[in-house]
Amino acid sequence: MEENKNQQNQLNIELNEEVAQGIYSNLAVITHSPAEFVVDFIRVMPGVPKARVQSRIILTPQHAKRLMRALAENIAKFESQNGKIAESAAPDHVMPMNFGGPQGQA
Repeated sequence: MEENKNQQNQLNIELNEEVAQGIYSNLAVITHSPAEFVVDFIRVMPGVPKARVQSRIILTPQHAKRLMRALAENIAKFESQNGKIAESAAPDHVMPMNFGGPQGQA
């Protein structure tokens, strides 16, 4: 009986090839309303003044909080195995447009 209950609680998740490739993002913008959180994942390229949203995820407030907790747990596990993640000296709301690389000259 317990085995049947465990099988009923399992979720079969499919991952197609396109989604499995992933999308690179180096900026996330989070907005919210009373009913949902919207997370826009953006790729900002050096020297390009315009950036496009690569993916948008819409979450309920409850799922947003679960995601926050899951990220915190995973960051803690990562840092315990790999050392502390260095944070930028810049304030969180400032995006460095030179990405720390050499400056172009004309």
